[in-house]
Parts: sequence; structure tokens; C-alpha cells
Amino acid sequence: QVQLVESGGGLVQPGGSLRLSCAASGIPFSIYTVGWYRQVPGKQREAVATITSGGTSNYVDSVKGRFSISRDNAKKMVSLQMNSLKPEDTAVYYCNVRRAGKDYWGQGTQVTVSS
Repeated sequence: QVQLVESGGGLVQPGGSLRLSCAASGIPFSIYTVGWYRQVPGKQREAVATITSGGTSNYVDSVKGRFSISRDNAKKMVSLQMNSLKPEDTAVYYCNVRRAGKDYWGQGTQVTVSS
């Protein structure tokens, strides 16, 4: 049974930082592409950052230079360091693992950027 458990969301002021973490179990984590997605009510879920099994990372343009994704295959964890947060970063953030057309999702963690 695949489980993805996210942590680290919360309320932060504009310009602040948060670090999201996702712990995976039930899969051979190292061979999966892993990533973070976010969704706000009424909008489609969007990919924020992904990192392949080979370590290649990709970011949506709006977070480039502010967010950094990393993975620890030994611990089966993926993290998202979010700096210089903006109100428009407010969303529910979801951890995702993907391989060969199979997707698994975490339960989501709320990130709110507000003064």
C-alpha cells in the first residue's frame, strides 16, 4: 500500500519561508519521479516542482529562484524549500510520485501566505 504523508504547511507572512516534507512508503521510491503540486479552489492543480529519479529538477516559472526541491532516496523523502513567499503561493500543496503512468498523491497540506 502506497502512502505519502506531507508535513510542514502553515501560515506565514509575505517574504517568509516554509519547508514542506513528504515521506513515502510502499514503493521503490528511488525510481520514481517525485514532485509537489498545488491547487486553489476553482483552479486546476498545477505542478510546482518535480525531480526525476536521476535528479533533474523542473519548476513552474512563478517559483523559479524562490523554491527548491530535493529528494533523499535513502529516507524515501522529498522536500520543498519555499523562500520569499508571496500571497499568490497560497494553496493546498500535494506530494506526488509518478512512474509509467501511475500517480500517487498525498493528502495535501495548506500553505497560507498572509499578513
